[in-house]
Amino acid sequence: MRIPHKRQGGQVLIMVALSAVVLIASVGLAVDSALGYFVKAKLNAAVDSASLAAARGVTAGSSEEEQRTNARQSAKEFFDINYPDQFLLSTPTLNPVGVTFDKGIVTIDVSATASLPVSLMGVLGFKTLNVAATAQTIRKDLDMVLVMDTSGSLANNADAVRAAGKSFLNKFNSTVDRVGLLHFASGAQLDLPIKTSDRGFDRTQAGNAINGYKFGGGTNYSEGMWNAQDQLNSISQNNRSSLRVIVFFSDGSPSAFSSYFFPATTGNCTKAGALAVYDDLPSSGFATDGLYRINASSAKLTPETYCTRNLISELPTWYNAHNLPAQADDPTAREFPIVTTTPRAVSKDMSTRKLQWTNMHRASRNLAEAMASKARLENTYIFTLGMGAALKAKAGPDNEIGEDLLRCMANTADAPNRCRKPAEPVGLYCYAATESELSPCFTRLASAILRISK
Repeated sequence: MRIPHKRQGGQVLIMVALSAVVLIASVGLAVDSALGYFVKAKLNAAVDSASLAAARGVTAGSSEEEQRTNARQSAKEFFDINYPDQFLLSTPTLNPVGVTFDKGIVTIDVSATASLPVSLMGVLGFKTLNVAATAQTIRKDLDMVLVMDTSGSLANNADAVRAAGKSFLNKFNSTVDRVGLLHFASGAQLDLPIKTSDRGFDRTQAGNAINGYKFGGGTNYSEGMWNAQDQLNSISQNNRSSLRVIVFFSDGSPSAFSSYFFPATTGNCTKAGALAVYDDLPSSGFATDGLYRINASSAKLTPETYCTRNLISELPTWYNAHNLPAQADDPTAREFPIVTTTPRAVSKDMSTRKLQWTNMHRASRNLAEAMASKARLENTYIFTLGMGAALKAKAGPDNEIGEDLLRCMANTADAPNRCRKPAEPVGLYCYAATESELSPCFTRLASAILRISK
């Protein structure tokens, strides 16, 4: 029997040709799929970065229309940076960016597509491969108080402190974010009350207030913290933003606190005042200065109400600076202990300058930590910023490092174990060794706040 070789050869050629087409298509599918995967990943990253950039850009502008324009421009700039044209021969298209305002919440919607020519899949009739990516960023409403240290030790850094404070506030939305501003030294002074019903803040008023800062006096952390949380709590429960923040800046450890100092209703001690203690134990005389006004950064009480330091015989048991004199030791006002055994032992005895120096330093630190803890229990994030070598040095009666206190207040992951509370809001501490690092530190805090507001 004869075998039809020619017919059999023709069938093999057909089978080889068909197999080649399938093989080429399979290889093309693999190659083009891999290229599509890389394009998709690149496009996702570009869209995500554009969405975040738009959320930051929406803070600029004095009207919603200006803020939309700035958000869209920021989105385009970051998209173009993160997805260059002709990446793997693809052509990207950024769709119109959606910016929606709803009371204190801003929703950013970003989407984009990219088309790339196929390689071997062209044998199956395909011309291009299209991929798409979307991202949405919801910028929550924000209630924030900025607390600025204006004590005398910052006098040589005044210009840098003013510039950094204004730059920080410029990173927030003046029509959406509620912002309050105050500064402290021996006492605390409110510069910009936070709005309790409407949203936004007066950026010009805040900037003018910062421009007018004078630097002098002691360091009264607790008065700054008390006023900051009081501002946040002035907003009714049903009108509070979903994110509450205190940003606290200082260059040194606290050495003052405010109260009615006993005897509070005799002699000249008739008003609450801030009592400061020297940073170093003096060789003679008193370790404490006289009373300062609690509602001014550095101004002593008038002679009619001034309580001279030698009339202060003991410390009050509880912090009472914002209670009436008759309520100064009322049990209902017992929120923050002064005389205590923890975390630092404080007695009421002020009979010697060493006791004055020791008890005042410890009480100043205890109050700052206690007030920060209370704020966190009320769902407030605390972000702290410290500047200068003094915060790295051991100081006070217990040789403490100043920045450890700022870490405790912020409840950072690297805070000392005694004050670390993982169940409470975790903030951020940033250290600026010099004034040149101050603005970058403020920028880092602003970025962290904006990140958790999304």
